[in-house]
Amino acid sequence: MKTLWCLLVVVLTFSGSFAVDRNNFKTCDQAGFCKRLRSFKPEKSQYTLDINSIILNGNVLLAEVTTIDTESDRRTVLWNYILKLSALEDSTFRVELNEKEPLYARYVTQLALQHEPRPDGINLVSKDNGKVVVTNNQGHKVVITAEPLKFEFYDKNGEVAVVLNENSQLLVEPLRKKREKTDDEDVNVVEVEEEGMWGENFKSHHDSKPRGNEAISLDVSFPDADQVYGIPEHTDRVHLATTTSGEPYRLYNLDVFEYELDSRMAIYGAIPVMYAHGTKHTVGVFWHNSAETWVDVVNYADSTVVSSLVNLVTGGQKRRVDARFMSESGIIDVFVMLGDTPADVFRQYTALTGVAPLPPRFSLAYHQSRWNYVDEGDVRSVDDNFDIHDIPADAIWLDIEYTDRKMYFTWDAEKFRHPSEMVANLTAKGRKLIVIIDPHIKREPGYFYHEDATDNGYYVKDKDGKDYEGWCWPGSSSYPDFLNPVVHDYYASRYSFDKFPGTSKDVHIWNDMNEPSVFNGPEITMPKDCRHYKPPENGVEGIGSFWEHRHVHNEYGLFYIRGTFDGMQARAPGQRPFILTRATFAGTQRYAAMWTGDNTAEWGFLAASVPMCISVAMSGVSFCGSDVGGFFKNPDAELMTRWYQAAAYQPFFRAHSHIETKRREPWLFEAATTGLLRDAVRRRYALLDLWYTLFFEHSRDGLPVMRPLFQQYPKEEATFTIDNEYLLGDRLLVRPVVESGVTSVKVYLPGADTQTLWYDVDSYQPHQANGYFTQEVNIAKTPVYQRGGSAVWRKERVRRSSSLMSHDPYTLVLALDWNNTSEGTLYIDDGETYDYKEKKYIYSKVKYTPEGITYSFIDDSASYPTRSWVERIVIAGLKTPPKTAKLSQNEKQTALLMTLHKGNDVLVIRKPGASMAKPWKITFSY
Repeated sequence: MKTLWCLLVVVLTFSGSFAVDRNNFKTCDQAGFCKRLRSFKPEKSQYTLDINSIILNGNVLLAEVTTIDTESDRRTVLWNYILKLSALEDSTFRVELNEKEPLYARYVTQLALQHEPRPDGINLVSKDNGKVVVTNNQGHKVVITAEPLKFEFYDKNGEVAVVLNENSQLLVEPLRKKREKTDDEDVNVVEVEEEGMWGENFKSHHDSKPRGNEAISLDVSFPDADQVYGIPEHTDRVHLATTTSGEPYRLYNLDVFEYELDSRMAIYGAIPVMYAHGTKHTVGVFWHNSAETWVDVVNYADSTVVSSLVNLVTGGQKRRVDARFMSESGIIDVFVMLGDTPADVFRQYTALTGVAPLPPRFSLAYHQSRWNYVDEGDVRSVDDNFDIHDIPADAIWLDIEYTDRKMYFTWDAEKFRHPSEMVANLTAKGRKLIVIIDPHIKREPGYFYHEDATDNGYYVKDKDGKDYEGWCWPGSSSYPDFLNPVVHDYYASRYSFDKFPGTSKDVHIWNDMNEPSVFNGPEITMPKDCRHYKPPENGVEGIGSFWEHRHVHNEYGLFYIRGTFDGMQARAPGQRPFILTRATFAGTQRYAAMWTGDNTAEWGFLAASVPMCISVAMSGVSFCGSDVGGFFKNPDAELMTRWYQAAAYQPFFRAHSHIETKRREPWLFEAATTGLLRDAVRRRYALLDLWYTLFFEHSRDGLPVMRPLFQQYPKEEATFTIDNEYLLGDRLLVRPVVESGVTSVKVYLPGADTQTLWYDVDSYQPHQANGYFTQEVNIAKTPVYQRGGSAVWRKERVRRSSSLMSHDPYTLVLALDWNNTSEGTLYIDDGETYDYKEKKYIYSKVKYTPEGITYSFIDDSASYPTRSWVERIVIAGLKTPPKTAKLSQNEKQTALLMTLHKGNDVLVIRKPGASMAKPWKITFSY
């Protein structure tokens, strides 16, 4: 019977047309707290600050806040709260508001922050006339209005940048005890405030809500903002739309089958950070909450906003955006990041939640996946065909069918009888194997994981305290409670080589379905009244002795991948792990890359991959990509070609497809298409050192690798809404072709005010920035441009895997600006270990002036014995070529050969032979 039910679930899940079933997912009106809070629009906030209660302690202002019954003649205090305003380093403030004496502890998100934020000083300036004024040591001011409570944050220029509770939508629903009906009370007597408070239904599912209503709300205003961004993951534009005429943006990690485009529905990720940008400044707010959250947005410059509303709220000022965060539980805990530029605020956010650690170099190369490569012979054939067809690849992936009947940390004894040998065959060519491990555990008698979890109480519990049982790929499944440190340690230990035989340091991990996905659960996920581990407290029993799933839902996947990361590090302490996750939350970047989930082989999904990855990159997760070719359906040759070409310039580059699709490895297309796919992959490999350098620099400065144009050009208003092109670092501009049958595309070149030059990477043809221009394209062309003034290192000898290229020679491309200068950086290490932490690396800078080229080390205390050398230097935009060039290295001087291409002002220095392990200099004479 169980097998039949599991098969039925799979059939229902993967049959029918390709369109999301909206009936499976809630609207705001169907989510009790969202409906309740969205209609909460008081004329005046009931929250009041008691100025006399203020205490300054280090970097923190503490005070009491009360809610007042304004409808009665007497100002009756209803509830008491504690306000905590913290001044943090790096132009950041934190505002926390919690009940003074809650009935139970309210949940505070645990894993999003990489560490306790570092303090700055706080100074009390005044507390007169019902206002409190404080400053930090960095010159920012906060004005707190006592009644009604309001917070105004000023930038360094003395202008209001962020306002909290200006629209009086602050609300913290206090925890209450459930009212029990007395014996002599009429059964129809119901307290109004208890209607829906202790339970609600969705379809056939009942949520018991044992703590009752505990939702929170806060409005955030951004004066002088033109656009707001962030709060991924969604499928619409990077700049957020006004939501007054439709659904708010929803943040709730869900397995949305056949998700749709241009939608504010929740999908796999929920990162509650929002940025506001205008010509004056950039600021941000991080809503530190892991519960289901809905976000309304009103941009007063949007044509959908009624003009009278603009005049009412802003006095006619149109440059302003308001937002409102509504979460089902937790406390008010919001970080205000005061910029001042996009780069500043992006860095401030990653200073809180962390950066992506330097990934293993192979992970930036090309990955080949499918649900599923059926056996060892299939893997061997795919591996061999990459060599036969001269296409490089660094990893082959195995989906769920490699396991013994979908029991993780096992192998199918017939189809994968010799996993160690299979892995060794791949690693002999410099390739890796990546296998899937999902959080659902098959309830199979005799399965070690299930037996251990059952015997030791490792599973998430249902509302009655029993092991929760749901349905996923294995059929009847339960879900480990990763909030429990003991469960975390047990799960991490499963990755040790002795407990997962057949694996080695060259086997890496894919964590899927970790929203968590539960096929028969409410909204295809875990019921909110399931119970999670809470550290024991003295005397706390009953409801207060556990966290509910509603509190931790968006954080569950983060707890899971943290366990994977710790396990991977423990199994091979000197090796950098690679992990891919589907569920994302604030802080995900510290452990894993992500992809945009189960997309479809349609042009719209190819186009959507660009803004989706830009948005998550702005939100800390730079390592993003989409399933190349689309997970569902079968792409034609043109779509497949354009997808490969686009993905070659996105951080994570993996082809993947559904089990029911046609096989689509690159060599299965016609020869001409295979040639185009080969070319796209080889272009990626030629630029691997650029990708690696950008990720190294991200690990230091926290800036996105894949950047929106307005990050680099914050005053250029046209860039504020462009999200079909982007920058890689500050060096390349990429405008992928995501339209069918086109012979030209519009490309926007930013930087007209600084006379920026952009060089076509194929022809070295310069274009002066002047807004949009028309770029002709054929099926082989992807518009990519190198910024004038930048330097890019390439490796043109593409081999079958990236590790085989590690000591190959470099080509240096110098694109000159109007001043005839350029410069850039390069990072080199062994690509896989943590030896770089012991100063075993090269971080270098190359600089061109008309006098010559200088290659020097940024960090002189570090070194790495690379055998790489310079075999070619290309100088684009050179107006006056030198007559001679002389290389100086290791006290030796060598005359160099040069060739001038007059048609496009390109000078090529042939085989300078300079070693990358030591500084060098080339001197020109004219």
